[in-house]
Amino acid sequence: MSSALRQLRFRAAPIALRSARPSFRRQLFPLPLPLQSTRQSSTQPHKTDSQLVSIFKNALVGTTFALLLAVGYYTVTDTRFTTLHRHIVVPLLRYIYPDGEEAHHAGNNAMKKLHQFGLHIRERGAPDAQGDLAVTVFGHTLWNPVGTSAGIDKGAEVPDELLLLGGAYVEVGGIVPRPQEGNARPRLFRVVSQNALINRFGLNSEGADRVAVRLRNRVREFAHRVGLGSDAEAERKVLDGEAGVPPGSLVPGKLMGVQIGKNKDTPDDIDSVVKDYVYCVDKLSRYADVIVVNVSSPNTEGLRDLQAQGPLTKILTAVVKATKATDRKTKPAVMVKVSPDEDSQVQVDGICQAIWDSGVDGVIVGNTTKQRPAPLPLGYELPDEEKELMKETGGYSGPQLFNRTVNLVRRYRQTLDQGLEKHDAAPKVIFGSGGITNGKQALEVLNAGADMVQIYTA
Repeated sequence: MSSALRQLRFRAAPIALRSARPSFRRQLFPLPLPLQSTRQSSTQPHKTDSQLVSIFKNALVGTTFALLLAVGYYTVTDTRFTTLHRHIVVPLLRYIYPDGEEAHHAGNNAMKKLHQFGLHIRERGAPDAQGDLAVTVFGHTLWNPVGTSAGIDKGAEVPDELLLLGGAYVEVGGIVPRPQEGNARPRLFRVVSQNALINRFGLNSEGADRVAVRLRNRVREFAHRVGLGSDAEAERKVLDGEAGVPPGSLVPGKLMGVQIGKNKDTPDDIDSVVKDYVYCVDKLSRYADVIVVNVSSPNTEGLRDLQAQGPLTKILTAVVKATKATDRKTKPAVMVKVSPDEDSQVQVDGICQAIWDSGVDGVIVGNTTKQRPAPLPLGYELPDEEKELMKETGGYSGPQLFNRTVNLVRRYRQTLDQGLEKHDAAPKVIFGSGGITNGKQALEVLNAGADMVQIYTA
């Protein structure tokens, strides 16, 4: 409509001018001035010094403003600018969203929206280019041994944004077969003085089918960007390695795990439980570098009972078999995520035996704890409000889990390695997760026997 109006005005203008009164036409097109006057008006006066100074000042201000914007953009979107992120953004989120779960969703939504406009937080440069932090996991050479845990991105909505933060491994989920709401809200609580969280989400999930569609679309969008097309054939090419990237992460030197679980209302008999895990594998394994079997969430009734050697072996054996049938040239690795609370040597021995008997590739040690550890530093008295929060049911995560993680990783490494000669196999992979807040602690967990560390609450 606007184009038609512009054409109409253009054609109507000459008609209007021809029909205008002479006086009006003289106003529009005055007679030329005498030659002498015209020459005088064409001579432009020289700019004064004050005008030149003003022009210079304006240019300087504009350039400075542009530089400040550029510096601000590169600084604010850099993961290393922790002053802003830790001391401004996080307290602001806590103030705006008193409920921790709402703040979590707001953060994920912000990551997604900022990524669409290129304003997302990312690790700048190539700090891992020298290769001094490179590790080999499941036959892949990863840029570094740091990743994020499941729970940050339950629905696989921001895996790319998380990978851009710098870690070499991202785990999405947990995902269950059918959609479920999880436990009633509120279900996430901040213990601010301890930099800790208590959660009882109960594996809230959109369900395997919906997440599988999201992951499939992600692969096809990637195929389109690299010029392979956006149909099923293009998807196959990416998943079969023709794009030169891992089929899960879609980034060289990085991997993506997909964590799976069972529905809360699934019958307790082991066959029904096995079907839940296998259903998730059938739907999701095409889009994963690693399938993670969660039998350790403290917020789904009866789930941790599945860590007993008998039922665990049956579940893991079925998952490994289903994963090997994945419609892809290379098959995902399989890991099992275990609890830090099942820490007697008998329990550790049973889980390790189930790992060997089922053919699982590795273990994630561990998950949140039902226990309520003493505050840090030792002797610190919690505020009354936080004392009440510590009474909330759910899994606790925070810096206090660090020593337990180190000890448990060391024990799993020793116990699993004892089976190497008997089973004539390669060492099992171990991811250490729980209480890790800095590089020094990450190194300590790696030295205890882990191949990779995962962070979440920190």
